[in-house]
Amino acid sequence: MKIVACNSNKQLAEAISSYIGVKLSDASIRKFADDEIFVEINEHIRGEDVFIIQSTSHPANDHLLELLIAIDAAKRGSARRITAVIPYYGYARQDRKTGPRTPITAKLVANLLTSSGASRVLTMDLHAGQIQGFFDIPLDNIFSAPPIIKDMKKKFSNNENLVICSPDVGGVVRARAFAKRLNAGLAIADKRREKAGESEIMNIIGEVKDKTCILLDDIVDSAGTLCNAAKALKDHGAKEIYSYIAHGVLSGKAVQKITNSEIKELVLTDSIQASDEIKKVKNIRHISIAPLMGEAIKRINSDSSISELFD
Repeated sequence: MKIVACNSNKQLAEAISSYIGVKLSDASIRKFADDEIFVEINEHIRGEDVFIIQSTSHPANDHLLELLIAIDAAKRGSARRITAVIPYYGYARQDRKTGPRTPITAKLVANLLTSSGASRVLTMDLHAGQIQGFFDIPLDNIFSAPPIIKDMKKKFSNNENLVICSPDVGGVVRARAFAKRLNAGLAIADKRREKAGESEIMNIIGEVKDKTCILLDDIVDSAGTLCNAAKALKDHGAKEIYSYIAHGVLSGKAVQKITNSEIKELVLTDSIQASDEIKKVKNIRHISIAPLMGEAIKRINSDSSISELFD
């Protein structure tokens, strides 16, 4: 087995390699003066099972191209099998046409990964499940639920007034599954416009008065929906509000919004490497998915089942 780390999340790659007990392979990834990307794997990989770790987070285009070029380098180095390990799959929100003459970029990315030479893809918490059908190669979409639920049980073990809340109707299935595992209540934040020309208002479906509420989602980007949902929960009498999110994109003024919001603590996985600014924020905390991803890689390498990781 060979593990190659691209530049988007070296810390996670190192933690994964430490869990597996295999050193990261020596690879050089650099840019020429004109910003063209060059990748060189500096050790023998012929006949090897190669895993290339790269989240396609900001800057998404650079990180995606790095990954594609690294896959091509491994293919031309005669690797036996190449697995693209993409903890955060960028462009996943462009999973369908939203109007005339618009792309389905998630499908385009799937085509690029396949044509570059990937034999398999391992990712986590795809924003849209149908993306699995965009690939003609095997794709394993594991979930961040195990480490998140473990953290929740530790933090809220003595709390009988726990409510899992989805910040929009699209996340209800996820929230219901967590509520069942934690024996907690369920609530939904529902945006609606009562009359034409009036601004949207946030309604809360479910009982949250005097409850500890946990907002659950797969991605936090601009943080507008998340912070508005937190305010609505507080307005409806919630005692405390926490949030657990798989992928912390945190674009623009998201960190500032979260700092000034009703959210007592935002917990993210390390699928996207946190900036120095984010690390300094007191109410943002990270939990590691390295054991989860590392175990999946070990099982893929040994051709063992990874179905237990979906529980």
